[in-house]
Amino acid sequence: MIVFNKGNLLSYLVTLLVGITLGAGGVTLSGRVQPADIIIQPPAPTAQPDPTATPGPLRVFVNGAVAVSAVYELAPDAILQQAIEQAGGFTAEADTAVVNLALPLQDGMQIYVPTLDETAEQTQAVISSPAGRTEGIELDLAGDTAAAAAGETVNINTADVAQLDTLPGIGPSTAEKIVEYRETNGPFATIDEIMSVSGIGPAKFEQIQSFITVDE
Repeated sequence: MIVFNKGNLLSYLVTLLVGITLGAGGVTLSGRVQPADIIIQPPAPTAQPDPTATPGPLRVFVNGAVAVSAVYELAPDAILQQAIEQAGGFTAEADTAVVNLALPLQDGMQIYVPTLDETAEQTQAVISSPAGRTEGIELDLAGDTAAAAAGETVNINTADVAQLDTLPGIGPSTAEKIVEYRETNGPFATIDEIMSVSGIGPAKFEQIQSFITVDE
């Protein structure tokens, strides 16, 4: 039989209170929500734009009434004035009024600068693009193929202005000069003598030599 005296009873009560306190504390701690794990997410990489292709240089052919006819390489944003400068500028015979110096260039373009005589007769395009489109002066080339279409030659010693005007590259102005030269200097001895007429050079002679004769 357990006999409780005053000292034992006090000891039991203290032990009981301590046990209840510890038990209640354990229950409280076990019921607490545990903090979630901290997850660090790195930022998504920033999308970089695709590199833009750098346009290459333009290559254009400059000929006609310029100092040096050749193919020139220019910057992608070049204009016609820069191409003429590369070619050494205009010659004294160039008709600069028909050339648009502010025209943007295209790769593969041909630039032909006509002389004053050529534009007076409207027989030569100033500029042609790679696609074959012409820009600059509007041209009337109807007379350039008349003699060829007829399949006959023109006697430069007897032809009048109208007949000479049918030759390729020969307009009314040059036809009159041929007649004037013939009247002043006599008949042409050979067809290549026609190059002595002002406005007819090797290039124009090459155009007409198959369609002219000095024979009767």
